[in-house]
Amino acid sequence: MDAEALFRQQCTTAVNEDGSANAERLMTLVVETYRLQTGKKRAAEDRSRLLVKENGELKGSLVASKEDLAEQKRLFGIVLDNLPQGLSVFDSQQRLIVCNIRFRQLFGFSAEEASPGASMGSLIAKIRGTERVEKKASRLRDATSEGGQIRHREWMMEDGRTFQSVITVLPDGSSISIHADITEDRKAADRITYLAHHDPLTGLPNRISLRERIDAALAGREPDEHIALVHLNLDRFKSINNTLGVSAGDKILRQVAERIRMSAGAGNVLARLGSDEFAILQSGRQQPWNVTALADQIRRELSEPFFRGDKAVELSVSMGIAISPQDGTETDVLLKHAGVALSHTKRSGGNGEHFFTAEMEAQIETRHALEADLRKAVEREEFELHYQPLYDLSQQRICGFEALVRWNHPTRGRVPPLEFIPLAEEVGLVVDIGRWVLRRACRDAVHWPKDIKVAVNVSAIQFTNSDLPADVAAALAEAQLPAGRLEIEITESVLMENLDEALPILHMLKRSGIRIAMDDFGTGYSSLSYLQRFPFDKIKIDKSFVDGIVEGKEAFAIMRAIILLGDALGMRVTVEGVETAEQLALLQREACDEIQGYHISPPRPAADVPYLLARPPQEHASARAS
Repeated sequence: MDAEALFRQQCTTAVNEDGSANAERLMTLVVETYRLQTGKKRAAEDRSRLLVKENGELKGSLVASKEDLAEQKRLFGIVLDNLPQGLSVFDSQQRLIVCNIRFRQLFGFSAEEASPGASMGSLIAKIRGTERVEKKASRLRDATSEGGQIRHREWMMEDGRTFQSVITVLPDGSSISIHADITEDRKAADRITYLAHHDPLTGLPNRISLRERIDAALAGREPDEHIALVHLNLDRFKSINNTLGVSAGDKILRQVAERIRMSAGAGNVLARLGSDEFAILQSGRQQPWNVTALADQIRRELSEPFFRGDKAVELSVSMGIAISPQDGTETDVLLKHAGVALSHTKRSGGNGEHFFTAEMEAQIETRHALEADLRKAVEREEFELHYQPLYDLSQQRICGFEALVRWNHPTRGRVPPLEFIPLAEEVGLVVDIGRWVLRRACRDAVHWPKDIKVAVNVSAIQFTNSDLPADVAAALAEAQLPAGRLEIEITESVLMENLDEALPILHMLKRSGIRIAMDDFGTGYSSLSYLQRFPFDKIKIDKSFVDGIVEGKEAFAIMRAIILLGDALGMRVTVEGVETAEQLALLQREACDEIQGYHISPPRPAADVPYLLARPPQEHASARAS
């Protein structure tokens, strides 16, 4: 391979590589070429002088030297013309020796302006742009290589392009530079940096960016200044995605972000932390008054309906607030305490805000300890089932039992269901607990009379995080219990949050012969619409409708209407929370199907079921809670 072909190959190899290595490799190649040309020129001159001195054959020597120099010049010209980057060579006096066409094109120099002898200062003065210098560190970076000292510079041109110059300063003070248009590379890098610190859906700063802002705010806090962090979470937003679709949910989230942005104002930092989570960083000297006013404004803004086509969507928001320095002077601590306050708001029903307190943190620690114990309880099966009778008013007898799970903690004793069931749902353990309840209830029920059914409550999470039909089928098969003796109870929240997923599962269960009941009927705003969507076998009226039916006309009228509705739809009606003989007598006159409550019996251990079934009807009718 001749020298020309070799240099062409080296140029092509260097051009095909990316990044700074490309420029530096080209620089190395050009420096070597430049040195080769200069070295051969000097060697040829030395040989000529030697030949003249020794032999006097001047003519032949000069011809050979000129041919050699011409070849080297042609070779160097090939390298220059084939470089996709600009090239400039300056002598030790900072005057231009040579440059290529690409150099002139990049910086807009004419051939006269960039002619040999032009000073570097005069050329820089003609550049239509400025050198780019970052705040944290100059773009000028020195390094040392075998070829000399390497420097990097960037130029921001007036037309928006970005150029990079890689300059090799040789030991004698001369320099060789490679110049490249890195506009697209810089845009891509800036875009990557932007995406690393911003949420792509809303354009807001993300969690990483928020942490940096909090770090800076805490580091620069004045002694009398307070920094408030508000952690926001939309209440029940998942149901919007499930009913309207993710695309509609994203559009609403963008509207939510804009409303919060308007409420927060330009002086505060708003960030999106996750799906429906946001945070606001607020600095000032009048706290907690400023952040309280901000929370009120946000709550008012988000209470206005959001519209998706002709559908109005109503939202509420829960907020947790932590204030530095009293609630923490470190970023992690402040974030943690705002999250603790938010969790407290959520457990309190949402749609409000709470400031962090030390008592909240103690509650969280207790909750974490309870979670750890609950995980052990699932492994060790520390649960048992109690059964509360379902009483048939027309037949005056017990027709079934509702299975209610109890947790007997080895050191805490009996843990109330209202304390551990929500926790189990939150941490995902309710699927395992629910599966155990199904198996245990079916194994117990198979020993009861064949006309006695068993009712089991199913959580919304069991519809989304497990194969509920398979779990039910396995429990029935293991116990050899007929499907018609099992009744699955669901609350309205199951349908609200998972309608598209829940309905096919409910139909599948119903086709297999299992009875389906809607629990806590009337407590949600969409109960009637769900009765149109699915043919429930039973509706269970919540205890809150029973308390005033004896004394209050309104409560009685509502109760009567629901009983008549169930009869018209061919659905049995069970009234929960019956505690007095007066309530029982009134419901009998209204031809209610079933009752459940302490007037018949509180929940009892499985061992007491035979005793409850053996009691005469008159004892059930006159029983009192014990």
